[in-house]
Amino acid sequence: MQPVHDEYMSEYPPACNRRVEWLTGFSGSAGMAVVLIEKAALFTDGRYTLQADMEVDAVYAKYNSGELAPEAWITKHAGKGDAIGYDPKIFTQAMIQRMQKTLTAKGITLTPSPNMVDTIWQDRPSAPASPLFVHDIAYSGEESSSKRKRIAEQLEMLGADVGIVTAPDAVCWLLNIRGRDVENTPLVLATAIIDSHGHVQLFVASSRCDAQVRGHLGSDVEICAPNTLEQKLAQLGKAGRRVQLDPASASIWFSQVLTKAGAKIIEAQDLCLLPKAMKNPVELAGICNAHIRDGVAVAKLLCWLEGEFYVREVTELDVSDKLLVFRAADRMFVEPSFPTIAGSGPHGAIVHYRVSEETNRVLKKGELLLLDSGGQYLDGTTDITRTVAIGEPSREHRDRFTRVLKGHIALATALFPQGTTGSQLDVLARQYLWQSGLDYDHGTGHGVGCFLGVHEGPQRISKRGGDAVLQAGMILSNEPGYYKAGAYGIRIENLVAVTRQAHGEGGKDWLGFETVTCAPLDPKLVDASLMTQVEKDWFNAYQAWVQSCLSDSLDAHERQWLAARCAAIR
Repeated sequence: MQPVHDEYMSEYPPACNRRVEWLTGFSGSAGMAVVLIEKAALFTDGRYTLQADMEVDAVYAKYNSGELAPEAWITKHAGKGDAIGYDPKIFTQAMIQRMQKTLTAKGITLTPSPNMVDTIWQDRPSAPASPLFVHDIAYSGEESSSKRKRIAEQLEMLGADVGIVTAPDAVCWLLNIRGRDVENTPLVLATAIIDSHGHVQLFVASSRCDAQVRGHLGSDVEICAPNTLEQKLAQLGKAGRRVQLDPASASIWFSQVLTKAGAKIIEAQDLCLLPKAMKNPVELAGICNAHIRDGVAVAKLLCWLEGEFYVREVTELDVSDKLLVFRAADRMFVEPSFPTIAGSGPHGAIVHYRVSEETNRVLKKGELLLLDSGGQYLDGTTDITRTVAIGEPSREHRDRFTRVLKGHIALATALFPQGTTGSQLDVLARQYLWQSGLDYDHGTGHGVGCFLGVHEGPQRISKRGGDAVLQAGMILSNEPGYYKAGAYGIRIENLVAVTRQAHGEGGKDWLGFETVTCAPLDPKLVDASLMTQVEKDWFNAYQAWVQSCLSDSLDAHERQWLAARCAAIR
């Protein structure tokens, strides 16, 4: 068994850890390959089913994991007494326990083994070794020493001597450091151990830390060679330490090493997860500023596209490349936050389509362009989707877009009591599609980091449940959509911040969303006859806000274009 993620549970692993892509050709960010002696299968979620069909050879059976889990497939194709090998460094304890429960009932066992892909991957790329750099207090809003103190206090409350921080984004947040170990996310692939006094052992090559980074980390952070991690964990066990570990995010290898050495494991959620998700005022201000500058780039691109389309052929790659040029003009821009999705016509129905020289197509009149993109800025991470009509949209295009828009507005304007989870709100975004027997096969919202991952937990908005309570300061996406296979895709995505709105009975806080994404929507796709006056008012107010925020950063032609784009609908 081989999941897409690596030992750091990375959604977008570095080239050296893209084992599933090397094995199967599948380049998506979620999935698992299972190879038996005579059969093989690839499992992914609803975002990638069409992509898997395009990329993966017929030797692999392909399934939506939401409809058929890998362990269920294994019970059908493996026999009683068979052993299925797995690399304990890339599976969490929760994953193994869930799968083993199903397999044991059929007499099938899971057996830890060396990674079998690694044994045959002869030209495997080298591991990343980018220099670390400091994430300045002007952007982080809180010193690392303060964060370490907060985590140390939580360890004491749990009765733990130390905690293991296994998620690279948590390590980066905790220490106010960043790196370039993976594309599109400023991560350092590293593990850390923090004790109840706030002292940290950071497992990263010392050659990657210059004098500035060492000075920033200070004397309370010890830099340890990565190959000493197992030894340090064993020492904790031999000393009888009580170790906090998150079974949902840490690989089962950690618990195996610690348990064997005699440590007492205290299972608890990653202690950095919630503090990282709840952005402080400095981070929130930076995120808002980043979105306005990002909106300037998107507006320039949309204006350019509208003019360029009528003088020459424009391709998906042209759109993606030009958007990068506009974003890169900002001095705080670092890189895209994920590979730009510029899907025209039928490509728009591939939820996470990635344009290449082989798939690139010319934009055509009467089609839709789904443009999902984002930027990593020093002060924030952006993620925005705009659906654009190329020429005149069809009646069906306008109907589906407006139903998606109505759901987007319903979620954007929701007021909800403290203690509400994203799964309780998900139906707000789907209701107008459901009224016509339509739906979309992905979540409605995911958490977003601050100059970190474009996808972060524990917050999300999804009908699948299992999400965290929404709290003030969290950033999420609001992105309902609709996809007609072989024809077009529609998605409207803005990022929103959870904010306190009012006090209810008993002093309970009521929360809502503040939209931070700032870029115009396409009024040509709106069927105003399907909208209430309240919805029209929201749309007009949003477009007016966009115009007021962006106009001063545009040239005269672009301002004129934006004014027309943001004209009120009636």
